[in-house]
Amino acid sequence: MAAHFGRLRKGATTTAVAAVAVAALSASQAPGVTTDDLGRQSAGAAQPSGDANTGGEGGATGDSPYYTDLPPLKSPNPSPSASPATGTPVSVGEAEAGIPATVLDAYKKAEAELRASKPGCNLPWQLLAAIGKVESGQARGGRVDASGTTYSPILGPKLDGNGFALIADTDNGAYDGDPAYDRAVGPMQFIPSTWAWAGRDGNGDGKKDPNNVYDAALAAGHYLCRFDRDLSVQSQMNAAILNYNNSTAYLNTVLSWLEYYRKGTHEVPDGTGTLPSNSSNSHPGASPSPSTPATSTPSAPSTPSTPGTSKPGTPKPGSGGSTSPTPKPPAPSSPAPSPTPPTPTQTVDHLEDANTGKLTATAGSAFGAKIAVRAESKASKGVAKVRVRFTIIGDTDATFTGGESVATVVTGSTGTATAPALVAGEKTGDFTVRATVVGRVLGGLDYTATVTPRQADTLIRTSDTALTCVPGGEFADQVEVKATYKGAVAGKVAATATLIKSADDATENDKGPYFKDADGKTIRTLTDLTTDEDGVLKLPKLYADDATGTFLLRVNTTGGAVLTVELKVAAAAS
Repeated sequence: MAAHFGRLRKGATTTAVAAVAVAALSASQAPGVTTDDLGRQSAGAAQPSGDANTGGEGGATGDSPYYTDLPPLKSPNPSPSASPATGTPVSVGEAEAGIPATVLDAYKKAEAELRASKPGCNLPWQLLAAIGKVESGQARGGRVDASGTTYSPILGPKLDGNGFALIADTDNGAYDGDPAYDRAVGPMQFIPSTWAWAGRDGNGDGKKDPNNVYDAALAAGHYLCRFDRDLSVQSQMNAAILNYNNSTAYLNTVLSWLEYYRKGTHEVPDGTGTLPSNSSNSHPGASPSPSTPATSTPSAPSTPSTPGTSKPGTPKPGSGGSTSPTPKPPAPSSPAPSPTPPTPTQTVDHLEDANTGKLTATAGSAFGAKIAVRAESKASKGVAKVRVRFTIIGDTDATFTGGESVATVVTGSTGTATAPALVAGEKTGDFTVRATVVGRVLGGLDYTATVTPRQADTLIRTSDTALTCVPGGEFADQVEVKATYKGAVAGKVAATATLIKSADDATENDKGPYFKDADGKTIRTLTDLTTDEDGVLKLPKLYADDATGTFLLRVNTTGGAVLTVELKVAAAAS
């Protein structure tokens, strides 16, 4: 270790970088590496850091194993090594800075898409590269086809609770081929239950494939950018990384690669990337694919011979000629292994509502009530430390606070989990929020939420100028009104405007003033009108036919606000 620390102090540009590297290096010292059936090195589940911002999800990866190799520490004269492809000497640093072409393209395209869809996130593609390095060694050194799909699936170990987290199957083996337990899948190592809602189509082929690096990189970018995070703020970036895999050692390792890639990278051909060799439960230098030692059964101990005794089967002098062998003592029996206690999730029998209020909100506003459920055992006792997933379902643009349609919350000491506040979008009508227990196939709870249209209860004209016109002419002033609701500005409220026959007859008039449609044709009713952010609605120009007299224009809004405006058509004074 002394040599490693010496390199750290020499190569790190700042004390902070050195500290991160040391922390990450220390994280790779745990014993016991394993491999999956595809030869991918994997490790035991890292200990969670307890970060409050992870939401209790267990991360996108289910806190699966990861590679702990650190980036090389550049020195003025890096020791050269021969490239296996060309035999050309290259420095270790140069080789590690190479990212397979298709994989690198996927990271950069994901960054570009997030820059457009979530500009406030400030996602750097180097962060995706750092996570991709730690999770899969850049898709096993870039073993992908032209569309970005890995030549064979990248699978983590079974999350069966044996040295790893326990996550029972959630996808019937659709993504990971395992109908009993979930396994992390693909270049960015998503567990199936997370991919089901977080998956994205990054290469435009109409599919969301966790084994496609374009799809996986875009999904990882959106996952990191949840909760309106700004990744240019270090604390928020840290929270995002911990949300991906809840381990302080993982955070330090990813930050080390992020810093390294930010100093410079280059493209290498697909399939020629440098593969990691250490995992989060291996010791430095351990083989990435160790064989499992055979288990031998200890033989029963033999009875030691005593001086002056004969061998078994030989009669003693004066023994009456007995030839019975000396009996051996019974082999010591191994103590029966104690049964593994069930996890809290395994003890959950059902979900119960926990006094959720009425879920109604006006478009664009937050719901006053929050959804709360209680995880209970068969004895109807609350079960703590259980992950409950809340999913918004239906044709709606409503979200949870932070803009997400899925939220995972851990039950508290009473077994209760409360979803984040719901925020209504512009689409009105009903939608469903479903609560389910993560890691169990249990019936969920469905809640109906309703978004009502924005309303106005008052309309006034913004001007008191008389609206007059000569026959066959056009009105000089346009009608402009302002809507309010309970004294506050009523923005984005739907409205209609109709030229009516009389105050007592609200049917459309067949003579007098009129509007024009896009083709210049006469119309006397306008629909699909909406007030602006300030509650103001300015109607199109009005024209007059040959009829003279006083005419009425009526404006109505959702919520019952009504305003009737007089329009006068008279011949010009001679």
